[in-house]
Amino acid sequence: MTEKRTGPQAAAARTAPAEAVAPDTAALAARELRAVFSRLRRTLREASGTSDLTPSQTAVLSRLINDGPASASALAAAERVRPQSMAATLAVLEQHGLVGRRPDPEDGRRQVVSLTEAGLAHVADSRQARQEWLTRAMAEHYTEAERATVLEALALMDRLNR
Repeated sequence: MTEKRTGPQAAAARTAPAEAVAPDTAALAARELRAVFSRLRRTLREASGTSDLTPSQTAVLSRLINDGPASASALAAAERVRPQSMAATLAVLEQHGLVGRRPDPEDGRRQVVSLTEAGLAHVADSRQARQEWLTRAMAEHYTEAERATVLEALALMDRLNR
């Protein structure tokens, strides 16, 4: 049988630990974070001058620069899209001169997709534009103390990826 508490002990027992409060604040934080990141992603995309490319096309360029050349089927699997969708994405990137295809040295029936010089320059220019915009915005809109808070929050957010 459990003992019924009264007075200060009962109040202390009823005080919920941080974990008990977490579901409500976790849901609120998740909603706000998603909304802020979505707006920031759109703003960064506009600042980078890549608004002529879709998010899927930009994702493929990023994957190629980060992971190196890959087959269309490997890119489709990595981006979790159908091969037909990846083929359409790659066709547009090829039209823009940002990617090229060459025969796979291990399997001549396949082709390997890689960034062209124009693609490499596009990605570098886009990253530089985003970095410059974000640096300027942080300097103009936040105090040094607020920037330190942002860095602390980012360290906490990074734990979600580990």
